[in-house]
Amino acid sequence: MIKNPIPELKGKNIAILAMGNSQLDYHKMVTHSKKFDEVWAINAMVGVLKRVDRAFIMDPVSRFFDTDDAGNMTTMMRETLPTVECPIYTCELDKRVPALEEYPIETIVKDLDCGYFNNTISYAIAFALWNEVGGINMFGADFTYKSNLLFAESGRACCEFWLAKCMDEGIIVQVAVTSGLLDADVPLQEKMYGYHRLEDPFVTYMVENKLKICRWSEVEKQKAIPMGLVGRKDGQVQEGLIVEPEKY
Repeated sequence: MIKNPIPELKGKNIAILAMGNSQLDYHKMVTHSKKFDEVWAINAMVGVLKRVDRAFIMDPVSRFFDTDDAGNMTTMMRETLPTVECPIYTCELDKRVPALEEYPIETIVKDLDCGYFNNTISYAIAFALWNEVGGINMFGADFTYKSNLLFAESGRACCEFWLAKCMDEGIIVQVAVTSGLLDADVPLQEKMYGYHRLEDPFVTYMVENKLKICRWSEVEKQKAIPMGLVGRKDGQVQEGLIVEPEKY
C-alpha cells in the first residue's frame, strides 16, 4: 500500500475519465492533439481507453469474478482485469488481478482530515489532491442529464465537494463542457442564479487561469480555434465546435 504521496505526480495535469456521456469530450480532445501528463480510469473505463496510467475500482473485484452484479460489464471486466498493467487502486486485494493496490484510505483520511466518500470518482479526486497535482480534468462524471430529468446517479455532491477542496488548494479544475458537474453544461450567462434573469447578467469565467467577473456584454468573446479538417478546408471551424473543458 502507498503510504506517502507520489513525488512525480506533484504539479502534473491529470485527466480523470468515468463512464458518463461526457467521456466523449475527452476522445474529441485527444483527436485534436490535447495531451495530459496522466490519464486515470474509473471502473470499466480501464477496459476502454488506449492509455491508462492509473485506475480506480473501489468495489472489490470479486464482484466481477464471483457475481453478475455488474450486469453487461461483467464479461468485459473479467477478461480485462487480469491483463491490466497499471496500478488499480481498490479496497481489497485479489490474486486474480495482479495490478491491484490497496487505496491508502487511512493515510488520505488523516492527511486531508476528511472521510466523505460515496462513489469511486471521489476517491480519485481525493488521491489527486493528496498528491498535489497541478490540474484535474473531469470527463464522464455526469450524474445528471438534461435529456432525462427523471434519472440521476448518486455522488455528484461528493465529487463537487472534493473538487472545491482542490480549487482551494490552487489546483486548476476543468470539466467537460457537456457534463452537468459544476454546471459545466449551463450557458455562461445563465450560471449565476438571479442574475440570469437580467438582460445583461453578471458572469464569471477564467482568463489565463484567473477568475474574472463582469457583465455578459463585457465578456472577452473567445474566437474559434482552428482544429484541423472540419469542412473542406483545413482550419475551417464554426463557433461552438471548441471542445476545451470548462475551467473553474
